[in-house]
Amino acid sequence: MPEKMKACAISVRDVTKIYRMYEKPIDRLKESLSLSHKEYHKDFFALRGISFDVEKGQTVGIIGTNGSGKSTILKIITGVLTPTAGEVKVDGKISALLELGAGFNMDYTGIENIFMNGTMMGYSRKEMEEKLSDILDFAEIGDFVYQPVKTYSSGMFVRLAFALAINVEPEILIVDEALSVGDVFFQAKCYRRMEEIRQSGTTILMVTHDMGSIIKYCDKVVLLNKGQLVAQGSAGHMVDLYKKILAGQMEALEKELKEEALPEVEMSDFSGGMMEGRGPSKLMREQITINANRTEYGDKRAEIYDLGLFDARGNLTNLLLKGEMFTIRECIRFSADIQAPIFTYTIKDKKGTDLTGTNTMYEGADIQPVKCGDEYQVEFTQKMTLQGGEYLLSMSCTGFEQGEHVVYHRLYDVANITVISNKNTVGVYDMESQVTAVKKDGDRL
Repeated sequence: MPEKMKACAISVRDVTKIYRMYEKPIDRLKESLSLSHKEYHKDFFALRGISFDVEKGQTVGIIGTNGSGKSTILKIITGVLTPTAGEVKVDGKISALLELGAGFNMDYTGIENIFMNGTMMGYSRKEMEEKLSDILDFAEIGDFVYQPVKTYSSGMFVRLAFALAINVEPEILIVDEALSVGDVFFQAKCYRRMEEIRQSGTTILMVTHDMGSIIKYCDKVVLLNKGQLVAQGSAGHMVDLYKKILAGQMEALEKELKEEALPEVEMSDFSGGMMEGRGPSKLMREQITINANRTEYGDKRAEIYDLGLFDARGNLTNLLLKGEMFTIRECIRFSADIQAPIFTYTIKDKKGTDLTGTNTMYEGADIQPVKCGDEYQVEFTQKMTLQGGEYLLSMSCTGFEQGEHVVYHRLYDVANITVISNKNTVGVYDMESQVTAVKKDGDRL
């Protein structure tokens, strides 16, 4: 029997939002007074024909670069903005946490803002008084709740705003990037609470640049770019497409979407490049996110012409799970005889600090002398113990000639690695500690 369709909590249909842009403030007045209806403005499309649905009980993420329209669509859904065209239907009581200041009167105290926002959401004063204790306990801002919110730090403000949004038992919770303002402990507390209400069936719509949260929590992801809907589908695949946008690989992205041509995008069954038994050869670098602005140099007696990242299941991807095995693969072509080439990789953080790396010389995998025209495939397989986050991969083919270090081909920051983690420890990587805790007898040391 076909699966029963779930009820729709949010329906967005052909939503367009246009802003009028004027070069000078006086142009607005000129346009309003013009008898010939001359236009002095240019139309800016913040959103252009966006459509998607959010089913009841789903957690849906909206991702995209800055200026893609993520916050605009949230404001339209919550009623803060009116669309220029299209319609939005919402079935359920919304609690929204948008940017700092939204829905709060800065001259009111925290308590006054709690009751004011409760009234706006349709709750009586008595109902809000019943919820007040939970809100204050969650916010943990003490007596500041009796002070005007304009005196709050950004951290206190977001604590109160999130405590209010999360503790009014919403049918639909909408969260923008405001959560990122809080400290790490409060963020962890918020995510635990979000997981609780997600498990209870609350519909959640979230915007965040934290791809780990997108992967962990979202049932579906909507990808926007420059006000347009690029695709919607599974979290992992949408994040992969998003990485292509960040790397400026729009042609590769458009080609992939055309090849799929599905109502809801699914992961294509790529061959995996040089892997055996997988059909025709396809370059690995075309199937992952490669940095279009990478730095490369060397005398080119060797060329790294292809590279790939493989997860524990053999999938080509920039997304790796902490604690699982993964493989870095390089394909190198030689245009000269070389006595002892060395193949390397390095993983750095976003600040450029080397975190880890190795090479065939360190690993004792000495390469025999190569001839002009030879091709090599080199694999480094290891366990991912870095914390969840964003990293950069570099690789090279080098060697020593007459005691001098020679670079044949080096690729700096050639690809990104996104590590997804369900448990981050302190620092850069996880020591994978084995923990035991035993209650001791009272008379023993």
